[in-house]
Order: sequence, then structure tokens, then C-alpha cells
Amino acid sequence: MLVRDTESMLQLGELIAKRLVPGDTVYLMGELGAGKTTLAQGIVRGLGYAGRVTSPTFALINVYQGRIPVYHCDFYRLEEKDFYDIGIEDYLEKEGIVLIEWPERLSRELPGRALIIKIDLVDDDYEGPRLVTITGKGKRYEGRVGELKTIVSVGFGNCDPGSGGCPDQ
Repeated sequence: MLVRDTESMLQLGELIAKRLVPGDTVYLMGELGAGKTTLAQGIVRGLGYAGRVTSPTFALINVYQGRIPVYHCDFYRLEEKDFYDIGIEDYLEKEGIVLIEWPERLSRELPGRALIIKIDLVDDDYEGPRLVTITGKGKRYEGRVGELKTIVSVGFGNCDPGSGGCPDQ
């Protein structure tokens, strides 16, 4: 799906939040400046947290208490040898939602099941729209991807679910 601006990315996050449940893990992938943190801000806002949401690049993990606790992680600066030092496995076992930016940095250490959201620049333009792809890995997520895509499409006004013409992405 094409996301045209920052406000639309925040709105997308809020729509995604409607289908997240305690215990969910979401991988946010994309290059620097693609919009991962902006999407995370929308998700956290959609889960009822009204405060400021910032990138945990240096803190590594920020915790937000909304309707459901959100553990927002950023592994950009983390080395594989430091993975267990931050206690990420404790957060993955809690009944909150774990958002992980840069999961590919530690892919061997992270669970193989997650909702995966990839954000790509269009024409390498940091000021332009983003192409967002949503997939799921593991039974918990694969079954929800189609439903999530429909809800997002309806929320963006891209389809009418009654017509059967909603896009897959």
C-alpha cells in the first residue's frame, strides 16, 4: 500500500493497532528515515498512549503504558553479542506488544513468528511516499494479515469490503 505522508503513516499505525493483541510481536523494517518510528508512534497512539513517543535508538527499549503495554525496541546500534544483556526475552514473554525496529540486525536471536511491516522509499525520495508491505510469519500472524490489510484499506478509503474488491496490500 502507498502511504503518502507523515500523517497517513500515523493513521496507518492507529489502524494496525486495532488488530494487535497482548503477546504480539511486530517487526518494523526499512532503511534509515523510512518511517519506522513514525509508524510506531501511530501504533502506540492507537493503543491509547497519549504521551510523546520517541525512537529508542540510544535507550534500546522504551515502554509505553496504554490500554496494552508497548515495548518499543530499536536494535540499530545493538551487536549480536549484546542481545541477551538487554533482556529482550523478558519483554517477549510479557503480555504486551513488542515493536522492534531493525529486527534484521539480530534475526537469528529473535522469534521466527511476527507481524512484519516493511517500509520502502519510492524512487529513493525521502520526501515522497512510502510503499508499506505487511506480511506475517507464523500461524498467529499469517491468518490475520488478510484481515489487517482489509481493515487498513477500508480505513484509508481504498475499498468497500462489501464489494469484495479490497486489495491484498
